[in-house]
Amino acid sequence: MSEKTPILEVKNVFVQFTVRGNILTAIRDVSFELFPNETLAIVGESGSGKSVLTKTLTGMLDSNGKVSAGSIIFNGIELTNYKTNKQWQTIRGKRIAMIFQDPMTSLNPLLRIGYQIAEVLHIFRKLPWREAKLEAIKLLKEVGIPDAEKRYHDYPFQYSGGMRQRVVIAIALACRPEILICDEPTTALDVTIQMQILDLIKSLQKEYGFSVIFITHDLGVVAKMADRIAVMYSGKIVEYGTNRDIFYEPAHPYTWALLSSLPQLGEKGAKLYSIVGAPPSLFKDIVGDAFAPRNPYALAIDFIEEPPMVEVSPHHFASSWLLDERAPKVEKPHAIENLHEKMVSYSQISKELTKK
Repeated sequence: MSEKTPILEVKNVFVQFTVRGNILTAIRDVSFELFPNETLAIVGESGSGKSVLTKTLTGMLDSNGKVSAGSIIFNGIELTNYKTNKQWQTIRGKRIAMIFQDPMTSLNPLLRIGYQIAEVLHIFRKLPWREAKLEAIKLLKEVGIPDAEKRYHDYPFQYSGGMRQRVVIAIALACRPEILICDEPTTALDVTIQMQILDLIKSLQKEYGFSVIFITHDLGVVAKMADRIAVMYSGKIVEYGTNRDIFYEPAHPYTWALLSSLPQLGEKGAKLYSIVGAPPSLFKDIVGDAFAPRNPYALAIDFIEEPPMVEVSPHHFASSWLLDERAPKVEKPHAIENLHEKMVSYSQISKELTKK
């Protein structure tokens, strides 16, 4: 994978918001790469900065927010130089598309489904309305909408939540984007529909050849989706590696905690693990490791100095003092022992549920 040229390079990015005269640093020194045709998952609790990061990539930050430092290069274009909505319209939706958690925030309830897809094709791809309608029907079929010719004329309220999400995927793919950002697109769906949407995104990615950035708080969701995973905490990436790295050899205590709290790993009669405490305020300067106050494995130095990003293997990095050669050796939590085998078992059960 390292032999390929990345389609997106994010280097040492900081994002700040001015809130009532105070500065909130939502993204802290974030770096990663996205390669053609790969899926990168960004995982973390609510408030960890996942959605702010993706809005930064599409110029959708609120007016009080800005990239205060760093570089974002998309196919040779420095996106931090884009300051106006007119500039972003050449990228947003057209080359980098997004799918949000609630499809109704992306659909106009007063317009027919087919028109909303055809409009995108007419405006961005300059298709005549007749051709745009035919292409919209084709897209509805490709995302699994039955009787597409008939349902082209339906309104959003006539679709279920899962079907509306399929429509939003069709709209996102209408312009043949190079990157598709999925911001928790399955959170509001039940487990069987969730699996269907994940399978749909994977099959469409294979067909169209786009790259995916998948945002979620649930590592279980990305077990079958991601090529690589970035774990975020308090606006910073604390662990970064391949799917195999994260599920076979997780190295950061926060990643251990996220994995331990997976409902899929719960045992009958046992209390499900939860992470104690709350993330630190991003209005204040963070001293040491941001996760230290919630980390049962924290060392004294975690409260004093921020740990460096350590290379665990050529494609695996983690920011933890436990990786220092001077640190005491600790055992990983019992809940994530034989983790891969447990996730494989859960995946097989989910597939059976999806077939029913």
